[in-house]
Amino acid sequence: MNPAPFSWGIAALAIAGVITRPFRWPEAIWAVAGASLIVALGLLAVGLAWRAIGRGADVYLFLTGMMLLSEVGRREGLFDWVAVLAVTHANGSPRRLFLLVYLVGVVITTFLSNDATAVVLTPAVFAVAKKARTRPLPLLFVCAFIANAASFVLPISNPANLVLYDNHMPALGKWLLRFGFPSLLSIVVTYAMLRWSQRAHLQGQCESGLEAVRLPAGGRVALAGIGITAVTLLVVSSLGLQLGLPTAILGALTAAATLWRDRTAPWSLLQGISWKVLPLVAGLFVLVEALDHSGVIRTLAEQLSTWTRHGEISASAAVGALVALASNAINNLPMGLIASSTALQAHSPDRIIDALLIGVDLGPNLSITGSLATILWLTAIRREGEDVTFLQFLMVGSIVMVPALVLAIAARMLSG
Repeated sequence: MNPAPFSWGIAALAIAGVITRPFRWPEAIWAVAGASLIVALGLLAVGLAWRAIGRGADVYLFLTGMMLLSEVGRREGLFDWVAVLAVTHANGSPRRLFLLVYLVGVVITTFLSNDATAVVLTPAVFAVAKKARTRPLPLLFVCAFIANAASFVLPISNPANLVLYDNHMPALGKWLLRFGFPSLLSIVVTYAMLRWSQRAHLQGQCESGLEAVRLPAGGRVALAGIGITAVTLLVVSSLGLQLGLPTAILGALTAAATLWRDRTAPWSLLQGISWKVLPLVAGLFVLVEALDHSGVIRTLAEQLSTWTRHGEISASAAVGALVALASNAINNLPMGLIASSTALQAHSPDRIIDALLIGVDLGPNLSITGSLATILWLTAIRREGEDVTFLQFLMVGSIVMVPALVLAIAARMLSG
């Protein structure tokens, strides 16, 4: 009996569990359960499973460092301070506040990753919207959409970037040449379309006389740590080195500095971090290894090679669009793993890989289930008493994502 269909079925059910969260169980449970079942049934050797988990070492370190920085920033009031500054400078205009929140989101996504925008900026923006007495949903949509739209400005802007290039990350200079203009288009077009879609909710005036909030000393330490980390990652990326270890070290040092200053134990800080994202990623690595072992990725790689031989530009446009849509069906993290393995086996040229990355990063703006960042965003707004249905997000996402994706891919294809 061919074991491949069993691997496909288990992987499909596990990924469906990650997306839909039956019984409201954490996403990590479904990924780890699927991976464990595949190994237990002998569909994937234990050694291959451990090798797959080891492939994610740089991603685990990167996520750990970023989660530490984000939690320190949240605890020390840094992001609340930034958000209040945005309201103050809005001068009573919801439209100006919308733009300022968008710009803050661009900066946080670019230098701290899209997950930081979803997890940390979202509750801060909700609190500011309440203080400004303006409708929160348009500003909350900003957090969701910019988290994906700006996630390929730099290699560090999205953990999926590390996954897709699988230890073959382009140096920073090459990255900016390949993604600089497509990223700019993605950010500008996403803003324009999102602003247009929310125009009816941005009329009138909002509160402007908020009391000034001084950045606490701990917040200044957090800001310094984040700034040093951003500069360090830019340097490390420009040298073509892996980003995980320096991110983890600087995140730990920043956390240690604030804990030492506050004379507090680390337990409450560590409890505030969503550690379950690490076994989630590890489980997904194992599931994709199982698909690779079953021959699915080899088949996809052969098809990709065939398309590439018939025309690199047309193949790039096609795979970029297909991956963008598929990311919404199975989530962009497993899609990024599958795309990475497929491109590696197909020995794809840079233009193909870059189109895959744009699809993986930007495609999830179509639906709530598209990316881990969007799922984290939905969890954050529900905690604040707000909610968005699948259909609500899809209606906005179809307006926002499609033109941004088309123009970003086209820009990359035409840049050579």
